[in-house]
Amino acid sequence: MPGGRLTHHERLEIAEGLREGLSYTDIAGRLDRPVSTVTREVARNGGPAAYRADTAHRATAGRARRRTAPPGISPTVSAATTAATGAVHGRDPEAVHELEEQFTAMMVGTGLPRMTARVLTSLYVTDGGSLTATELAQRLQVSPASVSKAVGELEQQELIRRERDPGRRRDRYVIDADAWFRGWMASARQNAMLADFALRGAEVLGSATPAGTRMQDIGHFFEHVGRTMIQAAEEWRQADAARRGTPG
Repeated sequence: MPGGRLTHHERLEIAEGLREGLSYTDIAGRLDRPVSTVTREVARNGGPAAYRADTAHRATAGRARRRTAPPGISPTVSAATTAATGAVHGRDPEAVHELEEQFTAMMVGTGLPRMTARVLTSLYVTDGGSLTATELAQRLQVSPASVSKAVGELEQQELIRRERDPGRRRDRYVIDADAWFRGWMASARQNAMLADFALRGAEVLGSATPAGTRMQDIGHFFEHVGRTMIQAAEEWRQADAARRGTPG
């Protein structure tokens, strides 16, 4: 079984296999590589839908150059990124970079646009848990407009919150322990709205008609899902408070 880095030809084979709808196991068999190698390769390069052989090969070459760069210096990452994810707390900068790529790919897999996922990842892996728009733009090497659009979407889903930077006329975008709880509850409320809309739609169409019955089924489904989500979130909050020894 071959070892070492994937070649450009192997990456082309992976891309072809994904287009054909093959499983990671089948692709790995073609290459005579471990399944884990193919899984990591695809995850760190945008996921099955976004994987491109040429882009993945260039990204790997860039990571290899970073390994040989002097400590704390990266040719493709800004100074803010180096300071935030470099050898702080004894961390391996390359391992942190790969973690960010994999986290971003996972978030893209849940339906977030790539830039929105990159912003969310940046906030999660930053020890302070908050960054300004300028810091995000520098860290990700993108335009302020791209950051603005991404944080707007994250705020809408209640995955981050905005705070005024003390003493400065600028906002900071913050992620905290309750971020996913708020996002989950926002999704639960959306399901409740869908349920209400569908049940009203069933009345308009006539609950005894095929279309009305279909809408009624949708309404009952989202009503149940929304109620279950709220119950699960409250149970988690109580369990988390007990674990931390704080009031629920």
